[in-house]
Amino acid sequence: MKKIFTLLFLSTILFTSCEGDQGLPGPQGPPGLDGEIGKTFEFTTSFNQANDFADRFFFNENIFDSDVVLVYRLEAVDNGLDVWEPLPTGSIFFFNDTTGAIEGFLYYRFNFTVGDVDIILESDAPELAGPEFTDNQTFRIVAIPSEFAESTDINLLNFNEVQSALNLEF
Repeated sequence: MKKIFTLLFLSTILFTSCEGDQGLPGPQGPPGLDGEIGKTFEFTTSFNQANDFADRFFFNENIFDSDVVLVYRLEAVDNGLDVWEPLPTGSIFFFNDTTGAIEGFLYYRFNFTVGDVDIILESDAPELAGPEFTDNQTFRIVAIPSEFAESTDINLLNFNEVQSALNLEF
């Protein structure tokens, strides 16, 4: 009987969980963006010879060196919904002469630093580009952590999927 009490006593000690001081904080996670996963900016510009068919958008705060920047051009509005085209993999526009021969091309591309994004209209014949390609072009710029861009199954070429996955509000 004494062995049973000893065994019960030892098992009680061994299988009882201990609780530490509840006032101490737990381990800290990695630094983040105060709950924000990404940031979205909108930018409207016109391209012409005076600005060398390029314009620069400045972030109102620097992004991280490790962030990835995605840029989308407002291509159209369909039934009240914005249609966003990714850069630079979006459309290449070709200009034809009256016989149908190609006279030139146009596409949009971008580059970025932690402080700004350059959006460039590339064309071998910019004088053939009408105002629908040069005037009042609207772009959405999204800065996201590179870990998200590398590890996600989200189609980064689709602005609506990126916006939904990151809960971006605009």
